[in-house]
Amino acid sequence: MATATGLIYKDHYTTHVKTNKHEVIADEPVEHGGADSGFAPSELLAASLIACTCITLRMYADRKGYEIQETKVTVTIENLTDGSGTLISRTLQFAGSLTVDEQQRLLEIANKCPVHKMLTGTIHITTTIATT
Repeated sequence: MATATGLIYKDHYTTHVKTNKHEVIADEPVEHGGADSGFAPSELLAASLIACTCITLRMYADRKGYEIQETKVTVTIENLTDGSGTLISRTLQFAGSLTVDEQQRLLEIANKCPVHKMLTGTIHITTTIATT
């Protein structure tokens, strides 16, 4: 189970997101009223998918002995203009000597990373108000 806490003060819209050991700053770009002092929330979502994909592919490649020096994952998130939802596009790029079959297998493995599974599965969000 992953747990993080966000704190925002009167600054528009700098948010300090903390886990037990790490902290990241989230903010809105200047054109949306923020100071652009950190990742936009959608960039954090993209970063989660990127990190999970990279780690999953590295683990698989190491286990299979694939000759990959570098894996680059690019994710773009856009709200569809017709209001029908969100499109997440992911591109994989490898530096190394991979066969076509190995590349195809890595594509399949990318779709099995835990964050990909979360985003394509059923998501339930509950929200409560904590009492002090």
